Amino acid sequence: MRALDDLVRSGKVRYIGCSNLQGWQMMKVSGISRQLGLHAFQTAQSYYSLAGRDIERDIIPVLQDQKMGLLVWSPLAGGFLSGKYTRDNQGGADDRRNKFDFPPVDREKGYVLIDVLQEIAKARETSVARIALAWLLNQPAVTSVIVGAKRPDQLRDNLGASGIVLNEEELSRLDQVSRLQPEYPLWNPAVYLEDR
Repeated sequence: MRALDDLVRSGKVRYIGCSNLQGWQMMKVSGISRQLGLHAFQTAQSYYSLAGRDIERDIIPVLQDQKMGLLVWSPLAGGFLSGKYTRDNQGGADDRRNKFDFPPVDREKGYVLIDVLQEIAKARETSVARIALAWLLNQPAVTSVIVGAKRPDQLRDNLGASGIVLNEEELSRLDQVSRLQPEYPLWNPAVYLEDR
């Protein structure tokens, strides 16, 4: 942290951040930074998508509490939410996701999600990828997304998501099919209901 602090103080970087840390690790670094009078992390780079909402349990609450930004990597879940994959088209034997399934996706739950994404995309006359990215851009904790387009047409399509504002009904439908199951201690009805 001292080395990163030196970079900020010398003007070589404006802000520092972390990538792929757990919430407790971010809080520990925040405490150390505060205790030693060092610059603290201003942002985190984490995996987040409609197919992978795990950071909502621990990381997003830390980011909000510490007023940190969130830069999302793999917002289309390694291409799973690009519109390419369906129950009927899971890619060929040479497909990257069939060779290296990363980030991991619960495919059965994912196909239900893709069905809803396709319905919303069709009604809006746009792509599945744009709707998946627009959902992320509608999340209060998200500062920006890091897209990994391979071709110019994919990049153009991804950039088109920035102009889409999903309505409450669309957000609710996507939330319902992608929502995480409560984990302890949030599955305790008293805590779970209080948190909502």
